[in-house]
Amino acid sequence: MTGAAGLIPLPFFVYGTLRPGAYNHDRLLLGRTAAEEEARLPGALLYDGPGYPYAVPGAGTVAGTLVTAAPDAYGELLGALDRMEGDAGYERAAVEAVRLRDGGSVRAWTYLAAPETALGPLIPTGDWFRRPAPGAPRTP
Repeated sequence: MTGAAGLIPLPFFVYGTLRPGAYNHDRLLLGRTAAEEEARLPGALLYDGPGYPYAVPGAGTVAGTLVTAAPDAYGELLGALDRMEGDAGYERAAVEAVRLRDGGSVRAWTYLAAPETALGPLIPTGDWFRRPAPGAPRTP
């Protein structure tokens, strides 16, 4: 991962604990965003993890939110997300997310599971908010 210097400020595609309504959204994003809109990440699968999900490239679609950082908060936010996500087994990657409101494609940063990260069970819906409850039977 590289620092904020010299990077084009892309929005972030978030799909787990950083989505609106989840605990890391209020902790890290609240008051630092200019826009938030529902989106999907095609070409990815979602797996359960230790309290948060992991996306990996694959033949599926992941539900999430496109978050545009407030211009004065971009560098600080990028650094904070890189640290938090890097410590949890993610790598930042540029992806093409799709806005739900108009189907438009948007280049965005997201955090994908690093190759050595142990993944939990597949979340078949691709939506962290619609994952099976802990202990619920999973369909193959």
